[in-house]
Amino acid sequence: MEQQGKASTRAKDKYNAANYDQVKLWVKKGDREHIDAAAKAVGMSRNAFILEAIEEKIKRENLEPQQE
Repeated sequence: MEQQGKASTRAKDKYNAANYDQVKLWVKKGDREHIDAAAKAVGMSRNAFILEAIEEKIKRENLEPQQE
């Protein structure tokens, strides 16, 4: 059974590496809990909450890529 777990982990890691970029975010002590609480309050994961905040900032600052 343990071999199966390792194989599935390798498969997930391979899929994630092929389909996603990873961005590491450093926050001050306690800020992670603050972010988690805010995300939970609106029914989102930490990742989804941060991504939505970034997208909102990009739109607000009119930093959308210009379409040709």
